[in-house]
Amino acid sequence: MKIKHTFIAALLLCLISACSFAKPKVLIFCKTAGFHHESIAVGIPAIIKMGQENNFDVDTTTNAAKFTADNLKQYAAVIFLSTTGDVLNNEQQTAFEQYIKAGHGFVGVHAATDTEYDWPWYGKLVGAYFKSHPSKQQEANLEIVDRGFIATKHLPATWRRLDEWYNYKWIADDLHVLIKIDEKSYTGGENGDNHPMAWYHSFDGGRAFYTALGHTDASYAEPLYLKHLLGGIKYAIGK
Repeated sequence: MKIKHTFIAALLLCLISACSFAKPKVLIFCKTAGFHHESIAVGIPAIIKMGQENNFDVDTTTNAAKFTADNLKQYAAVIFLSTTGDVLNNEQQTAFEQYIKAGHGFVGVHAATDTEYDWPWYGKLVGAYFKSHPSKQQEANLEIVDRGFIATKHLPATWRRLDEWYNYKWIADDLHVLIKIDEKSYTGGENGDNHPMAWYHSFDGGRAFYTALGHTDASYAEPLYLKHLLGGIKYAIGK
């Protein structure tokens, strides 16, 4: 009897250990109902490679029907990779709200702020709504506001890089801003001295990270950017 109890205890311990070390999984959602960014095609394999190298699994979809309570619960975080326009119907929106309220994570990349303008809850989750961008991609100076966070601690205090720089028509007031752009360093900025480019916040029971960077294909081969995005994904996962 003692041997049997010992075996059962050992089996339970193994099961607990297996659960503890199970890989988290994220879902890349990249449906576009407006402009389609070509960089989505290189962003997906870059994030899959991140997962392989950092112990998380990655699924990808453009199918909004995947947004059900039963399907979403398998994911630690959902990544909106340059989504645009109205991408979820009312039932799918409700399922995603419940998913975040259950303590899960969200990552918005670039055009995620050009998404779901008629869904106020989503606007508060992602943290801003896109207004415009300069006609040309330009180099600009990014000022790192918080260098202690997982997505920015590796970056130089001033990070000069080329991308498409978003202006916003609305920005939430509860954001922990990580990066601001210096509008004096390029042409076409419209948000003044308070022009955030990346942030995170706790929202409605879950975790949300957003970066406006990532328009260009080259971003997804750029070590500093990839580590920035990886940090945001890890935060959303809950690591």
